[in-house]
Amino acid sequence: MTVESTAARTSRRSAGSKAGTTGTKGTARTPAKKAAAKKAAEPQLVQLLTPEGKRVKNAEYDKYVAGVTPEELRGLYRDMVLTRRFDAEATSLQRQGELGLWASLLGQEAAQIGSGRALRDDDYVFPTYREHGVAWCRGVDPTNLLGMFRGVNNGGWDPNSNNFQLYTIVIGSQTLHATGYAMGVAKDGADSAVIAYFGDGASSQGDVAESFTFSAVYNAPVVFFCQNNQWAISEPTEKQSRVPIYQRAQGYGFPGVRVDGNDVLACLAVTRWALERARAGEGPTLVEAFTYRMGAHTTSDDPSRYRGDEERQAWEAKDPILRLRRFLETSNHADEGFFEELEAESEALGKRVREAVRAMPDPDHFAIFENVYADGHALVDEERAQFAAYQAAFADEGGN
Repeated sequence: MTVESTAARTSRRSAGSKAGTTGTKGTARTPAKKAAAKKAAEPQLVQLLTPEGKRVKNAEYDKYVAGVTPEELRGLYRDMVLTRRFDAEATSLQRQGELGLWASLLGQEAAQIGSGRALRDDDYVFPTYREHGVAWCRGVDPTNLLGMFRGVNNGGWDPNSNNFQLYTIVIGSQTLHATGYAMGVAKDGADSAVIAYFGDGASSQGDVAESFTFSAVYNAPVVFFCQNNQWAISEPTEKQSRVPIYQRAQGYGFPGVRVDGNDVLACLAVTRWALERARAGEGPTLVEAFTYRMGAHTTSDDPSRYRGDEERQAWEAKDPILRLRRFLETSNHADEGFFEELEAESEALGKRVREAVRAMPDPDHFAIFENVYADGHALVDEERAQFAAYQAAFADEGGN
């Protein structure tokens, strides 16, 4: 089943039944009418804050954010601002040659902060490589995220300290890890939940389909959180799926819901609902956060080659940070002093990150030979010796 209001289902059925009809004179509908029909047929988003920052009511999800205080709203805003500042600094560092690569989250702050703040400490997170905002919510030092992209470590943090797994580069594989972990949680009788993050591109991977199958059959307490930023590198979502991503859950027998991924309040509410289901033994949920990747897929990508400026400009008007700021201001939940202090904190974070990256030591050149096998191995010993001789040759050249 999908989580959709009766009105939305009626609207979709009505729009679908009229597709391809003609006017009273037997002529085809005008382009304007076709556009209106297409919009009516589109799946409905769960939205609590409009792009203009207006609070709208939702009978199903309001209760999940009913207790959010002005202080917590300011906290959500702070999270998004500082996450964006960190992300911008990392992009600059890559452009300056300090990082080998960087995967920006620009535009996806609300999806990550909203879902990240819905988690309890005992919940477990399986990210991809773009969940910098979720890492922030889990208390992972931002500078630790950069070690892998600088090539000095494989992550830099202990996953069990924050219940936040290391970044996963293999597309979609973390959903299987999350499903297996969730099955273990259920067998242990714990009431915690697991959440797996992935993108619209990963949704086409076989690993994700297998995860849906196993999680449904074993009623695993896992939330699949898909950040649909609409571009899998250069491929738009419509080239990967004939239906909205959240509707895929129907075929596996568990609920799917599409939420406005630029609305931090809606993402918080929907994720709380999905996690509550998981903890109550009701099984998996697929959450599709419909958002937009404002920047490149990674710093090795040029998005201007496959999408136009008009599309980006349209989504800039839905900016998640500006949306919440408008709400804070119109509700008198934040004054100018708050925003000024946050700006100063943001600049301080950028400086700290920049200095920390440049101070990172080079990795041990021989670390690559460690942990290859549980016990010693003759071939690895031979390769280590060959590499040692290779390194010594440079020292000899320097001496001469």
